[in-house]
Amino acid sequence: MQRMKKETRGLLLGVLGVAVFAVTLPMTRLATGSTQDPQLSAWFITFARAALAGCLSLAFLGVTRSPRPLPAQRKPLFLAMLGNAVGFPLCLGLALRHVSSGHAAVFTALLPLATAALAAAVLHQRARLGFWVCAGLGAVLVMAFSLLRAAQQAQGFSLEWADLLLLGAILFAALGYVYGAQVTPQLGAERVICWVCVMALPFSVPGALLNWPTTPIHTASWLALCYVGVFSMWAGFFAWYRGLALGGALRVSQVQLLQPFFSILAAVPLLGEALDPVTLGFALAVVAVVFLGKRFASNPAVAAPPTAAATYGDDNLQHIKPNERS
Repeated sequence: MQRMKKETRGLLLGVLGVAVFAVTLPMTRLATGSTQDPQLSAWFITFARAALAGCLSLAFLGVTRSPRPLPAQRKPLFLAMLGNAVGFPLCLGLALRHVSSGHAAVFTALLPLATAALAAAVLHQRARLGFWVCAGLGAVLVMAFSLLRAAQQAQGFSLEWADLLLLGAILFAALGYVYGAQVTPQLGAERVICWVCVMALPFSVPGALLNWPTTPIHTASWLALCYVGVFSMWAGFFAWYRGLALGGALRVSQVQLLQPFFSILAAVPLLGEALDPVTLGFALAVVAVVFLGKRFASNPAVAAPPTAAATYGDDNLQHIKPNERS
């Protein structure tokens, strides 16, 4: 019963995180502008959103008097930073200058499978053969959508470079999600994303200053940047990392199947994008495959509570207060 409540809390927190992340696509599109009306560059958005989240993180860590991460926790935090603070926003920002957020939303429907696959490899959560069959089918659907769109635009049957950037964004996001979830039980969701953002400050602040826009920028683009900095890069992870840790990354990652719908719907009032029947149809098909894949995912094993030695390492036991030892 207690386990069911824990998994339910994890799923609900996961849905909350996905709802926040889903608006990232139209907001990033609003921030970057289009090729006809360019606004903020993808490089500036990447560095500025990480810098904004990093400043908020410094304040949070200072107020809560959070201890520094231990050596064993720094590698997962670095990989989470590489995925969520650098790779994902940069690839997404570069791609959204050339494709609509609805187009990108179809690709993000693959993110649950990518996250679950990496969770199976890194966190040793098992899945059956049917799960991997669904993952392959989802990839085929996405490629078919990309080829069809290229043909409709008389570009021939070939992948667009922006589509490769979107695939890169998915892989980076999955990397960040899984390694962030790996250390959440020890650090807590809030401290994980805060340390990720603080670790990025040495290059996010100089990067933002070096790429500061030199032309007038629409107010809406600045507001969109604030959203992706405060919510997409920071507050949304409070719910997301905790959800992955409570319910299991393999299972909770599947609530991302809601993200394409949230993204496409959010783009209608924010960007004035129409609900393209082809895009929506492919999104529904990919989400259906992801949902089917979820049915083949085994329930995550109930892990025993980590001992102090397993969590911190024998060399660090002397830094743990007596009342913190198990």
